[in-house]
Order: sequence, then structure tokens, then C-alpha cells
Amino acid sequence: MARYVGPVCRQCRREGMKLYLKGDKCYSDKCPVTRRAYAPGQHGQGQGRKKVSEYGIQLREKQKTRRTYGVLERQFHNYFVKADRQKGITGVNLLVLLERRIDNIVYRLGFAASRPQARQLVRHGHFTVNGRRLNIPSALLKPGDVIQVAEGSKSSPIIKELAEGLAHKTAPAWLELSAADMTGKVARYPSREEIDLPVQEHLIVELYSR
Repeated sequence: MARYVGPVCRQCRREGMKLYLKGDKCYSDKCPVTRRAYAPGQHGQGQGRKKVSEYGIQLREKQKTRRTYGVLERQFHNYFVKADRQKGITGVNLLVLLERRIDNIVYRLGFAASRPQARQLVRHGHFTVNGRRLNIPSALLKPGDVIQVAEGSKSSPIIKELAEGLAHKTAPAWLELSAADMTGKVARYPSREEIDLPVQEHLIVELYSR
């Protein structure tokens, strides 16, 4: 399956905001979004003066959301179709589906410094869900599911480093975190107010409704 493998900071610069794809670097002075606050490419510095069409605004909202969660185009569209079939507001349903991904929940719990790192850790089988190892980053969790660092992975240097920072980590209200044994639980689905993503999801709905 194709996946973007270039510099992820270019994605943040293209969207004109931090997508927090590089962990600690995003909070430092080395963040390219802070140092070069314009779009990448030869004509990047002149893009801010161009008038953006309605379609362009809708597209940017979709791309911003897709890149934040690290989802491919077809996969993102499939999430939209599923959200549209559910009861409630389609845009909110879409964000809730994306938040339910195991790689996102690993990141939200503080078991990874970024979503890309969380995706890699899940792929390598470092986590179990309800006692069974799960290595599919796109797997959707539901209320009651318990996610834990696999016993054999607790000695991993990167897991140990992340565990040290859990003492100062506060999980979202819809998740329960036990830092001592590196265990998390999905208490309920998040509300829109609990999803700290600066995106206007109704524009994504309008884009796909064209």
C-alpha cells in the first residue's frame, strides 16, 4: 500500500499549522513551521497572497484532517462513507471514527510521542487489546476495550523512555490511564468538544457532497 514517506514537516508547512507529526520536535524551536511559516516549494512564500476558492478551502480541511491521522485518501473516504451511514452529524461521526483508531488511542494515552510513532509501535506488536496482541493500526476500539503494553515489550528502550513521561501525562476524559502498568481503557466515545483538532468538519462533508 502506498504511503507518504517524505519529510512530514512539509505536510505541516503545507497546511500552515502544526500537525504534531514529529513528537518533541514540534514543541521545540527547531520546528520548521515556526522557522519557515510558509508553504514548501519554489512558490511557497507567495501562496499566502493568492485568493483561495471555496473548493480549495474545503480541500485543505480534508487534507489537514487526513494528514493529522495519517490516513490514505481511499481509506479516509471509506471512513466518511461509514460516518455518513451512522446516526448523528456526519462530520462529528467522522472525527470520532478517526479517534477510535488504535494508533490514535496509543498516542492519546501517551504511549507514543506522535501518531506516526504510535502507528509504528502498533505494527511491531507492542500492544495488546483485551489481552490479545493487535498489530493493525487502523483497528477501531470501542468502550470497554483495554489496551496495554505487551509484557515482552516493557523492556524495550523506547517503551521505557515513554513510560517515564507517563507520570506527567493526563489522558482525555473519554480514556482511562493507569501509568503504573501502562494500561489504558476506552471509557466511552469522545464528544466533539473533547477532540482538540482545529478543523471545520462540515467543510469536509460539503466537499464530499459535491
